Amino acid sequence: MLTLPAELRGAFKEPFGPVYEDAEALLADAGRPVIAVGDVVTYHLRQAGHIPAVALVDGRTEREAVDEEISVALSDPEHRRAVENAPGVISEALLVALVDALDADVPITIVVDGEEDLAALPAVLAAPTGATVVYGQPGEGMVRVEVTADAKAEMRSLFERMEGDVDAALATLGVED
Repeated sequence: MLTLPAELRGAFKEPFGPVYEDAEALLADAGRPVIAVGDVVTYHLRQAGHIPAVALVDGRTEREAVDEEISVALSDPEHRRAVENAPGVISEALLVALVDALDADVPITIVVDGEEDLAALPAVLAAPTGATVVYGQPGEGMVRVEVTADAKAEMRSLFERMEGDVDAALATLGVED
Protein backbone atom coordinates (compact mmCIF):
# COMPACT_ATOMS: atom_id res chain seq x y z
CA MET A 1 0.00 0.00 0.00
CA LEU A 2 2.77 2.47 0.97
CA THR A 3 6.50 2.38 0.36
CA LEU A 4 9.20 4.38 2.13
CA PRO A 5 11.04 6.48 -0.48
CA ALA A 6 14.84 6.64 -0.17
CA GLU A 7 14.80 10.39 0.53
CA LEU A 8 12.58 9.88 3.58
CA ARG A 9 14.77 7.25 5.31
CA GLY A 10 16.75 9.90 7.19
CA ALA A 11 13.56 11.21 8.84
CA PHE A 12 13.42 8.02 10.93
CA LYS A 13 16.99 8.17 12.29
CA GLU A 14 16.21 10.48 15.22
CA PRO A 15 13.84 9.22 17.93
CA PHE A 16 10.31 10.66 18.02
CA GLY A 17 10.29 10.81 21.81
CA PRO A 18 12.40 10.18 24.90
CA VAL A 19 14.64 7.09 24.90
CA TYR A 20 14.59 4.70 27.85
CA GLU A 21 16.84 1.81 28.79
CA ASP A 22 14.59 0.76 31.67
CA ALA A 23 11.14 -0.64 30.81
CA GLU A 24 9.73 0.04 34.28
CA ALA A 25 10.67 3.73 34.05
CA LEU A 26 9.13 3.91 30.58
CA LEU A 27 5.92 2.28 31.79
CA ALA A 28 5.72 4.70 34.72
CA ASP A 29 5.63 7.56 32.19
CA ALA A 30 3.42 5.81 29.61
CA GLY A 31 -0.22 6.49 28.88
CA ARG A 32 -2.58 3.65 28.08
CA PRO A 33 -3.06 1.70 25.94
CA VAL A 34 0.55 0.78 25.14
CA ILE A 35 1.37 -0.28 21.59
CA ALA A 36 4.77 -1.98 21.21
CA VAL A 37 6.59 -2.17 17.90
CA GLY A 38 9.39 -4.73 17.88
CA ASP A 39 10.30 -8.02 19.49
CA VAL A 40 12.88 -6.69 21.96
CA VAL A 41 10.63 -3.82 23.06
CA THR A 42 7.69 -6.20 23.54
CA TYR A 43 9.91 -8.60 25.48
CA HIS A 44 11.18 -5.89 27.85
CA LEU A 45 7.70 -4.51 28.50
CA ARG A 46 6.42 -7.99 29.26
CA GLN A 47 9.41 -8.72 31.52
CA ALA A 48 8.48 -5.53 33.41
CA GLY A 49 5.01 -6.98 33.99
CA HIS A 50 3.04 -5.20 31.25
CA ILE A 51 1.45 -6.96 28.29
CA PRO A 52 0.99 -4.32 25.57
CA ALA A 53 -2.53 -3.87 24.22
CA VAL A 54 -1.00 -4.32 20.77
CA ALA A 55 2.42 -5.75 19.97
CA LEU A 56 3.92 -6.01 16.50
CA VAL A 57 6.75 -8.54 16.16
CA ASP A 58 8.66 -10.13 13.30
CA GLY A 59 11.16 -12.44 15.01
CA ARG A 60 14.04 -10.12 14.15
CA THR A 61 16.04 -7.31 15.68
CA GLU A 62 18.48 -5.14 13.74
CA ARG A 63 18.04 -7.47 10.73
CA GLU A 64 19.04 -10.58 12.72
CA ALA A 65 16.87 -13.28 14.31
CA VAL A 66 16.05 -12.54 17.94
CA ASP A 67 17.74 -14.80 20.45
CA GLU A 68 15.99 -17.92 21.67
CA GLU A 69 15.01 -16.42 25.04
CA ILE A 70 13.04 -13.63 23.37
CA SER A 71 11.59 -15.94 20.74
CA VAL A 72 10.33 -18.39 23.37
CA ALA A 73 9.00 -15.60 25.62
CA LEU A 74 6.94 -14.17 22.76
CA SER A 75 5.63 -17.48 21.43
CA ASP A 76 3.04 -18.11 24.13
CA PRO A 77 -0.53 -18.85 23.04
CA GLU A 78 -1.95 -15.34 23.37
CA HIS A 79 -4.24 -13.77 20.81
CA ARG A 80 -2.27 -13.50 17.58
CA ARG A 81 -2.81 -12.25 14.05
CA ALA A 82 -0.43 -12.99 11.18
CA VAL A 83 0.18 -10.46 8.40
CA GLU A 84 2.59 -9.99 5.54
CA ASN A 85 4.49 -6.72 5.35
CA ALA A 86 7.61 -6.41 3.22
CA PRO A 87 10.63 -4.38 4.39
CA GLY A 88 10.27 -0.66 3.72
CA VAL A 89 6.52 -1.05 3.23
CA ILE A 90 3.30 -0.46 5.14
CA SER A 91 0.84 -3.03 3.81
CA GLU A 92 -2.92 -2.85 3.88
CA ALA A 93 -2.92 -6.10 5.88
CA LEU A 94 -0.76 -4.46 8.57
CA LEU A 95 -3.06 -1.43 8.76
CA VAL A 96 -6.20 -3.57 9.01
CA ALA A 97 -4.63 -5.79 11.69
CA LEU A 98 -3.50 -2.73 13.66
CA VAL A 99 -6.97 -1.15 13.65
CA ASP A 100 -8.62 -4.47 14.57
CA ALA A 101 -6.12 -5.01 17.40
CA LEU A 102 -6.71 -1.53 18.80
CA ASP A 103 -10.45 -2.28 18.85
CA ALA A 104 -10.02 -5.67 20.58
CA ASP A 105 -10.92 -6.29 24.19
CA VAL A 106 -7.83 -8.46 24.73
CA PRO A 107 -4.11 -7.89 24.04
CA ILE A 108 -3.24 -8.80 20.45
CA THR A 109 0.16 -9.69 19.02
CA ILE A 110 0.51 -9.04 15.30
CA VAL A 111 3.11 -11.44 13.92
CA VAL A 112 4.60 -9.88 10.81
CA ASP A 113 6.04 -11.98 8.02
CA GLY A 114 8.55 -9.49 6.66
CA GLU A 115 9.29 -6.38 8.71
CA GLU A 116 7.40 -4.29 11.27
CA ASP A 117 9.90 -1.42 11.47
CA LEU A 118 7.61 1.27 10.01
CA ALA A 119 4.57 0.25 12.07
CA ALA A 120 5.13 2.98 14.69
CA LEU A 121 4.00 5.52 12.12
CA PRO A 122 0.47 4.15 11.56
CA ALA A 123 0.29 3.09 15.22
CA VAL A 124 0.51 6.72 16.33
CA LEU A 125 -2.08 7.72 13.73
CA ALA A 126 -4.54 4.97 14.73
CA ALA A 127 -4.05 5.03 18.51
CA PRO A 128 -6.28 7.14 20.74
CA THR A 129 -4.91 10.39 22.15
CA GLY A 130 -3.23 9.62 25.46
CA ALA A 131 -1.94 6.22 24.33
CA THR A 132 1.75 5.37 24.09
CA VAL A 133 3.61 3.85 21.17
CA VAL A 134 6.96 2.27 22.04
CA TYR A 135 9.56 1.22 19.49
CA GLY A 136 13.23 0.32 19.57
CA GLN A 137 16.03 2.74 18.72
CA PRO A 138 19.00 0.57 17.65
CA GLY A 139 21.91 0.80 20.05
CA GLU A 140 20.07 3.24 22.34
CA GLY A 141 16.94 1.75 23.90
CA MET A 142 13.18 2.13 23.72
CA VAL A 143 11.48 5.25 22.40
CA ARG A 144 8.24 6.36 24.07
CA VAL A 145 5.93 8.34 21.80
CA GLU A 146 3.06 9.98 23.63
CA VAL A 147 0.07 10.04 21.28
CA THR A 148 -0.93 13.70 21.15
CA ALA A 149 -2.40 15.93 18.45
CA ASP A 150 1.14 17.16 17.70
CA ALA A 151 2.54 13.61 17.44
CA LYS A 152 -0.33 12.63 15.14
CA ALA A 153 0.34 15.70 12.95
CA GLU A 154 4.06 14.88 12.75
CA MET A 155 3.37 11.23 11.84
CA ARG A 156 0.73 12.22 9.31
CA SER A 157 3.21 14.56 7.63
CA LEU A 158 5.68 11.69 7.26
CA PHE A 159 2.90 9.28 6.23
CA GLU A 160 1.79 11.67 3.46
CA ARG A 161 5.34 11.74 2.05
CA MET A 162 5.35 7.98 1.47
CA GLU A 163 4.79 6.54 -2.00
CA GLY A 164 1.48 4.87 -2.73
CA ASP A 165 -2.19 5.41 -2.00
CA VAL A 166 -1.91 7.59 1.11
CA ASP A 167 -5.62 8.51 1.10
CA ALA A 168 -6.67 4.84 1.11
CA ALA A 169 -4.16 4.08 3.87
CA LEU A 170 -5.48 6.93 6.02
CA ALA A 171 -9.05 5.76 5.38
CA THR A 172 -8.08 2.22 6.44
CA LEU A 173 -6.74 3.67 9.69
CA GLY A 174 -9.92 5.69 10.18
CA VAL A 175 -7.98 8.96 10.05
CA GLU A 176 -10.10 11.88 8.92
CA ASP A 177 -8.97 15.01 7.08
